[in-house]
Amino acid sequence: MRRMITILPLLVLMGCAAILSLLIPSIVERTQNAHRIARVALVRQAVDDDDVLARIDRAVKSVAASVEPSVVHIEVFDMARNELFRRGSTGSGWVYDSKGFIITNEHVVRDASQIRVQFSDGRRVPATVQGTDQYADIAVLKVDGDLPLIPIRRASGERAEKGQRVFAFGSPFGYKFSMTEGIISGLGRAAHPGMDLQFSNFIQHDASVNPGNSGGPLVDIRGRVVGMNVAIATARDAEGTNDEGQSSGIAFAIPLMTIDSVAQQLIETGKVRRGFLGISFGTGSEPVMAGKDFKGVGVRVGRVEPDSPASRAGVEQGDIIVAVAGQMVQDGEMMRAIISSTMPGTALPVSVWRGEGETMSQRELTVSLGEMPASVLARNQRDALFPIAVQMGVNVRETGGKVVVRDVLPESPATKAGLKPGMTITKVAGETVRSTEQFYRKVVEAGLFRGTEVEMTIEEDDKPRDVKIKIGE
Repeated sequence: MRRMITILPLLVLMGCAAILSLLIPSIVERTQNAHRIARVALVRQAVDDDDVLARIDRAVKSVAASVEPSVVHIEVFDMARNELFRRGSTGSGWVYDSKGFIITNEHVVRDASQIRVQFSDGRRVPATVQGTDQYADIAVLKVDGDLPLIPIRRASGERAEKGQRVFAFGSPFGYKFSMTEGIISGLGRAAHPGMDLQFSNFIQHDASVNPGNSGGPLVDIRGRVVGMNVAIATARDAEGTNDEGQSSGIAFAIPLMTIDSVAQQLIETGKVRRGFLGISFGTGSEPVMAGKDFKGVGVRVGRVEPDSPASRAGVEQGDIIVAVAGQMVQDGEMMRAIISSTMPGTALPVSVWRGEGETMSQRELTVSLGEMPASVLARNQRDALFPIAVQMGVNVRETGGKVVVRDVLPESPATKAGLKPGMTITKVAGETVRSTEQFYRKVVEAGLFRGTEVEMTIEEDDKPRDVKIKIGE
């Protein structure tokens, strides 16, 4: 009995410990849960009290409401087939002014026999082509000027900046009047050869853009146009690989400054006159070293044409041009694009570095642009097509309205397709070609640089036959 009394406290203690071991986790869990609930309640209260995100949300919705009435969905018809155009059958555009002019990409309406535009309120109306500029990939359409139109606002006179928030509007994959958001990732970009773009001063941004967005506006946080979407870069475009041509988060837009210059000329005269500086230069960039200090990059002037706009402004051989019209010049192609997309007679400020080493100094000049001669424009267009010819491995010439193979590189896609010097190429993807430029454009449009096998009709000894060419095999 005495032994039982001795161990009783121990048993009681052990029982209490067992009970506590069961209760404590539950108590701790309830306490922790209460703390979590309290924290969530505090955070939710903070979200309710802080309306920063709500204000951002309202601002973005306001941009959408402001821009959408000025955006159009474009349908291009081939009346010969009584159907939507097989290539680029839909695109986007935007109302430029209250007179009925609409801006889009030239490639959206190229070779179209009938065009119809749809507004966000559902109205569908016919449109005609006022004028096009294939070099800048800009087209001006015209609809009935008596229609109630809401022109989009433009950020004229303001330059886009890296990091700037932007919104892309358009009809990706036919999903009309879509809106995506991103930032400007870079300026002065050049497209890759397979993208069929001659212009080379693009705004790069990461707002989601897909087929059907072409011609749609790129706007700032106030709903003002800063550019026009024209293309996306894909893994295949960038590296010539067999990767699928999916969007890679890199999109290009034509700057508003270029759009305004080209559109106003097309509206007034139906054609485009291009600015001309009158210098020769390399396509790369030149480092500026003033003494021991690195000042950036520019374009070194190789030669100044006598009595040219550059000569009259005081530009000298050996000068390094670092900025044109306030825009930093990263390479020769970028400078050429800025100048050629500006109207002749425009006075442009040009910043140059002159001298070497310790004697190098910066000078500010003003150039009154001349008009680009037709021969220079033709040479520039040929230069833009050269990378396409290299990738295909074929050089063609135009003779009497026919496209004739001049040279074929060994082990190239052209050689594997059976092309030989002297052959005449009459069709690409079923469409007749009569010039070198038309030939190269058709192979790009047919998807050669997206991995598509493209059929061509050739004539050898007056006998026609079909061959197929593919890149990446």
